[in-house]
Amino acid sequence: MLRANAVEKTFSHNINIIMIIKYIGAILISACSVGCLQAQIQRGSVLMGGEISDLNWSLSDKGSFSGRLSPKAAFFIKDNIAVGSYISFHATVSEGTSPSTTYGVGILGRYYWGDRNSNLFRKSKFFAEGTVGIEGNNPAEGDNTNGLGLSAGPGIAYFISPAIGLEALAKYKGIAGFWSAPLSHNIVISFGFQIYLTRSSDKYDNR
Repeated sequence: MLRANAVEKTFSHNINIIMIIKYIGAILISACSVGCLQAQIQRGSVLMGGEISDLNWSLSDKGSFSGRLSPKAAFFIKDNIAVGSYISFHATVSEGTSPSTTYGVGILGRYYWGDRNSNLFRKSKFFAEGTVGIEGNNPAEGDNTNGLGLSAGPGIAYFISPAIGLEALAKYKGIAGFWSAPLSHNIVISFGFQIYLTRSSDKYDNR
């Protein structure tokens, strides 16, 4: 009987130790996740990736395909603030007609925010993005618009790993034309991903 009680106490003690280890491990993992997320958007980090939107593949007799691809890269000049460049290309191709295309190249800026202590934002960050560049809208029919392109809108990044963020972004895009149609504008909702490369040295710590 005494031996059974001793075994039971030892088993209970081991269970308590395992539970404590699991609890500490969960705290460390959570803290690491928050710390890694913060590291991705600190001064000296780099983001590279892109967005895909407007995907449409028609299955009719005169099938058509359309899609937009927007690669981008940026450098964090300060914590939560990144500046970089982008390229955008959109095409609609339909059998028997000329293709419709839009293009863009220019600079972009991002500002991230979010309470890292909140469970909701532990792996997520809201951001605002704006772009300025040379853009064009050349439809198969109608007037072309080529000129100064502007866009701005909010987005959210969800970090599936310390280095990869999945994004959803909604932006207003406008083109002030230099000739033909004076203005072209629309709302674009896009999805994409970014790869975040953190600084590899301490040269940015002397701020």
